[in-house]
Amino acid sequence: MLSFKNVNVSYHSDTILKNISLDVPSGRITTIIGPNGCGKTTLISSLNKTADLTEGSIVLEGTDLSKISSKERAKLIAFLPQIRQVIPAIPVKVLVEHGRFPHLGFSRRKTKEDTDIVNKAMDFTGVTKYSDMYVNTLSGGVRQRVFFAMILAQDCDTIILDEPTTYLDIEGQRNFYNMILSLKKRGKTVLLVLHDISKALEISDKIVVMNNSEIVFDGTPADCIESHIIEDVFSASCRRLKDEKGEYFLFE
Repeated sequence: MLSFKNVNVSYHSDTILKNISLDVPSGRITTIIGPNGCGKTTLISSLNKTADLTEGSIVLEGTDLSKISSKERAKLIAFLPQIRQVIPAIPVKVLVEHGRFPHLGFSRRKTKEDTDIVNKAMDFTGVTKYSDMYVNTLSGGVRQRVFFAMILAQDCDTIILDEPTTYLDIEGQRNFYNMILSLKKRGKTVLLVLHDISKALEISDKIVVMNNSEIVFDGTPADCIESHIIEDVFSASCRRLKDEKGEYFLFE
């Protein structure tokens, strides 16, 4: 289990979050939703230290993440941020191989196992055919899958994704969500930040709602719907739709 325990988190020296506690169950999909600026990205960014943990602790399966090196942390948690400032002008396969760096020695010499993990990550995300193309020449959607392949190459049991479908069209989003569900079937722990509330309710085992830098709900999708917290936080109305495939929720 990944646990945030009474954490304070700051960004550029400004304290954004205070006394936040959250448990992310192992082998499940947990999704954080909330209005823009509520602190979702700041909270998960404390996991890769782009936001600073100033109080409290973050513990993964008994390991305090603040007490281990960045390299050791990268062996435990794979993090896909929402925005990247620099898009590298290198071949796709070279970028995906970067995901193996935490596991390599000083020489960064790859073993057959490293190569197999990279190839499987590329096959899983459907980017093998772009292997020799340069990352900066790709469309936003393909590029996002390449970065996803890179973090999967870290071969971590815990995966953090911040708005992973931002650059994807409808088919790309559907494929991405199917990949996330496949990762859950493999026993991976997935922590998501999403703006798509309906999809969050559909694929998640646990929903966390944030508002005004606080967690205002933490529970199952069914309990979230029954609580009407989404309507309150987003000032929206909810419509339930059903067909032969299941029940869906639209927020307006």
